[in-house]
Amino acid sequence: MSTPASASASRDNFVHLHVHTEYSMLDGAARIDELLKTAADQGMPAIATTDHGYIYGAYEFWSKARKYDIKPIIGVEAYITPGTPRGVKERVKWGDGGRDDVGGNGAYTHMTLLSRTTEGMHNLFRMSSLASLEGQYYKPRMDRELLAQYSTGLIGTTGCVGGEIQTKLRFGLYEEAKQAAGELRDIFGTEHFYAEVMDHGIPIERQTQAELLRLAKEMGLPLLATNDLHYTKADDAKAHAALLCVQSASTLMDPGRFKFDADNFYLRSAAEMRQLFRELPEACDNTLKIAEMCEVSFVEKEGQYMPRFPCPPGEDETSWFIKEVETGLQARYPGGVPEASRKQAQYEIDIIVGKGYPGYFLVVADFINWAKDNGIRVGPGRGSGAGSMCAYAMRITDLDPLKHGLIFERFLNPERPSMPDFDVDFDERRRGEVIKYVTEKYGDDRVAQIVTYGTIKAKQAVKDAARVLGHPFAMGDRLTKAMPADVMGKGVPLKEIFNAEHPRYGDGADFRTIHEAEEPVREIVDTAIGLEGLKRQAGVHAAGVIMSSEPLTDLIPIMKREQDGQIITQFDYPSCEQLGLVKMDFLGLRNLTILDDAIDNIRDNRGEEIDLDRLSETLDDPATYQLLARGDTLGVFQLDGGGMRTLLKLMQPDNFEDISAALALYRPGPMGVDAHTNFALRKNGKQKEVPLDPRLDGQLEPKMIEALQPILGTTYGLCVYQEQVMELAQKLAGYTLGSADLLRRAMGKKKKEVLDAEFGTFSAGMRSQGFSQGSVKALWDVLVPFSDYAFNKAHTAAYGLVSYWTGYLKANYPAEYMAALLTSVRDDKDKSALYLNESRRMGITVLPPSVNESRAAFAAVGSDIRFGMEAIRNVGRNVVDAIVAAREEKGKFTSFSDFLEKVPASVCNKRTIESLIKGGAFDDLGHPRGGLLRIHEDYVDAFVEAKRAEAMGQDSLFGGLDEEFSADLSGLPPIPQIAWDKRTQLGHERDMLGLYVSDHPLFGIEHVLIRHSDTGIAALLEEDSGHEDGAQVVVAGLITSMAVKRNKKGDPYATVTVEDLGGAVEIMFFTKTYLACQHLLAMDAVCSVKARVRRREDGVQLSAVDFQLPEITDGPRGPVVISMETTRATTPQIEQLKSVLASYPGATEVHLKLVQPGRSVLIKLDDRWRVDANEALMGDLKVLLGARSVS
Repeated sequence: MSTPASASASRDNFVHLHVHTEYSMLDGAARIDELLKTAADQGMPAIATTDHGYIYGAYEFWSKARKYDIKPIIGVEAYITPGTPRGVKERVKWGDGGRDDVGGNGAYTHMTLLSRTTEGMHNLFRMSSLASLEGQYYKPRMDRELLAQYSTGLIGTTGCVGGEIQTKLRFGLYEEAKQAAGELRDIFGTEHFYAEVMDHGIPIERQTQAELLRLAKEMGLPLLATNDLHYTKADDAKAHAALLCVQSASTLMDPGRFKFDADNFYLRSAAEMRQLFRELPEACDNTLKIAEMCEVSFVEKEGQYMPRFPCPPGEDETSWFIKEVETGLQARYPGGVPEASRKQAQYEIDIIVGKGYPGYFLVVADFINWAKDNGIRVGPGRGSGAGSMCAYAMRITDLDPLKHGLIFERFLNPERPSMPDFDVDFDERRRGEVIKYVTEKYGDDRVAQIVTYGTIKAKQAVKDAARVLGHPFAMGDRLTKAMPADVMGKGVPLKEIFNAEHPRYGDGADFRTIHEAEEPVREIVDTAIGLEGLKRQAGVHAAGVIMSSEPLTDLIPIMKREQDGQIITQFDYPSCEQLGLVKMDFLGLRNLTILDDAIDNIRDNRGEEIDLDRLSETLDDPATYQLLARGDTLGVFQLDGGGMRTLLKLMQPDNFEDISAALALYRPGPMGVDAHTNFALRKNGKQKEVPLDPRLDGQLEPKMIEALQPILGTTYGLCVYQEQVMELAQKLAGYTLGSADLLRRAMGKKKKEVLDAEFGTFSAGMRSQGFSQGSVKALWDVLVPFSDYAFNKAHTAAYGLVSYWTGYLKANYPAEYMAALLTSVRDDKDKSALYLNESRRMGITVLPPSVNESRAAFAAVGSDIRFGMEAIRNVGRNVVDAIVAAREEKGKFTSFSDFLEKVPASVCNKRTIESLIKGGAFDDLGHPRGGLLRIHEDYVDAFVEAKRAEAMGQDSLFGGLDEEFSADLSGLPPIPQIAWDKRTQLGHERDMLGLYVSDHPLFGIEHVLIRHSDTGIAALLEEDSGHEDGAQVVVAGLITSMAVKRNKKGDPYATVTVEDLGGAVEIMFFTKTYLACQHLLAMDAVCSVKARVRRREDGVQLSAVDFQLPEITDGPRGPVVISMETTRATTPQIEQLKSVLASYPGATEVHLKLVQPGRSVLIKLDDRWRVDANEALMGDLKVLLGARSVS
């Protein structure tokens, strides 16, 4: 870009060359757009970006500068090692070691570098990359070697007060400073190394100004005036001070906080800078000279660095791609390739080859097939890529696009520039292996993950502002709760809350009321507006990986994440894409992990092999569709939510198309016009099938209705998919599928001028097919809004396949599937409780962990599920593996002492053994938990001592003779027959397992919970529950945790967790409510709480309004449950039991629980044994069977 003539002609102008944008995270507060606009408005010809250490914003800065007609200069404020090689991590002192010595406590100095040419900018990219890859020590550091190697095309300066030369001058090391300046001048050249002078009126600058000017004069170094710009306007100083407090976790009132000692770090005008440096006019003139000297550019071309596939000898990417597609077609259609499939594949080949994308398909197919061949579960497809026949042939996707009506042009449009983009799902445990494979195959210098930037959102800005201004947490919490709730993850910007034109203005009434009434709130909001939108931290894209044909450091800057060594781009994905780099999405999908685990469970438990690909060929299992129609889809992929389960019950799906449609329709757009309900009603013959919309009844001519039938028939006349919009335009209006995709996009953007132009084409095309103008207009008026929420069928069909697979396994292999599901959520207490309860509802018994039966994960044992030992607190995977190995090698454990004898010493840890006891892992050895806990330490001590002796070869005088080792148990006490009461046992169980497993305190009083609540906790926690923020609900359950605290006024409040059989929720009892009910609040109390819903970003919390303890003995009760040891269930005992029951006839069911070590069986007795569950009955049963035999 050339400098604007008027600006360059003015020698009184000035160019800022030391600038920290928002990409100097939590330090720079200059937003790029505002910065560029302000500089351009002031007539400045150019401006630089010199962020700390990294060059995150270089491309965005360059790209946006062109919009404002101002020249961008790309630079960095580099961190330089204090004379040491960049790989050496040691601190250096040049003075007293205090804060004015070498930066970072001796780790680095500062230096300003500016790109003079495009070559120089790429050298800057290389140095910034290598500083992170090789020089990281608190900061990414360059050294003299790097500067010398990559100085071409760069301008260097002495930097700020933290630079090497100023630091040495500060400690009187004049000659050393002069020597360093000479070395740097030799590196950059006499004309390209400057003495940088600043004047913010702060003492540390004044300390060295005279000496720096003397040094520059003696050495003939040109001067360069800069202002250490950190924000754009003078009145941004307060917001910047707040930002520094966010960085240092301090408040504005803290005298020792990190702060700038002046408030002039803004975009000073040329006149201000000229006045400030009036005695050094050449220092300002040199800023204009450098601006004229600097000229950099980026080459923007999508896909120019697409990765290259290593083809076999004699092949290139095109020839090998064509052969691979043909090989794949033969494999997909072993009975012969259908003509339609071959024709579609050839059509796609022509487009893919014409666009230059064969290599992309080969690369994607390569890593997907490597994963499949190495036992890594891969999803059937995701997004529009499932519409490609070539992708299906090459095993990139697993859905036949012609069979499912998927359209290639939705993926890759031949009529516009478009990049292919396959998003691929892998088993989340092994996703890293695939990334490692592509990194090793295509070169670790050409593969990197992608940076993302976290910004300070409106609510976080308010919380941060409240904190730095010294307000308590409750102030920020109160304000954010009054702000409009996020919709689809998007909040309302702070300024827009006060904009009456904003569509969600009405949602901000409460917030505006508080803002108007309270002065401190206005100060908080003003500060928050200054913070909102600024970059907070760099992260890593959840799935994206850049793969390049060229070394990445030749194209963009990269960096290494300290905690794991992961290589990451410094540019975000939109920037990388514009510069020609290609992203592959490697996603980890938990449900693929569940599928793999479930298939392993089926193999282990039943000896059957499940082939999901074979299942996909028919998709017609009756049990699966019956499960869906009942809405029993808790734990089924994408069909898990309460609202979706309700829709499925209404829809009664009986084919795969219904699953795909349900996924497409259960979204805000379609639900907003009741399309999901209309679909369900039409499917079951309860609504007339008028094409598209009931409003079109009678408006469409018969010929059009007939033409629409093949397109909309499978969706009962409704337009559910984007592919249907495209097919409709193709078949009724003569569009090509490519131009139909452009029409679909135009409809979605809703621009009137674009739609008017498209309507002309659409109308002409339809009238040429003989349709009347009236019908055309009626169709168009309904089609445009419908296309806004029509969904990509390729995505719903592909994900629908995963839904079908998970539904099939739940319907046909319930124990195996639920075991896999429980394993996947073992770290999530709420989800674990939800799925444990679902397992019980399905009639599956979840058995406690067992040292003889359990493995690390949950396992199916017959029709039951055995708890996994790794889920026990304090029991690690290494311990579980050792226990399993011992029992496989030496046989099952017969007693506690036999267990200790067989397992290695690493298992014999008192804390581990105690956890196993409390979790019930020794139950099937016949020892009571209470007795084991009392003596386990003595036993562990004895066995550990013996094992230690054995390991040292001292267990026998003849240790070399492989004598059988045995601990001396003669002095150990026998295991006492002490059993805990139910409450104690369940309490320990919950502590160790996170759940109640063998029983539950709420079993038998479900009717009480139902009567004293209006919603279950699991339903309340669902994202799509009907309970909005602020709604009032009543929940009932057990208090499982309680913490009483005091606010700043000293008033008490409580945080209480209430759990029912489906889940748990946190309830806040603020002071007024707490004081009213504190005498009732107690651990393990069954309670009913009326509360207001508080939906927060981290989940749902309730705020208590009222609290009561329901009477759990009155009214209808659950069944009487009689527990009896199996060994005592003799004929005489059963006859006595019958006699007792017959003496108390009534309406209450009786369940008999037969108990044996490690498991129990619950039998519902015939209705003729129903009883009157009174105290007399309970007394007789306890006399007959024992005090704990009945509940």
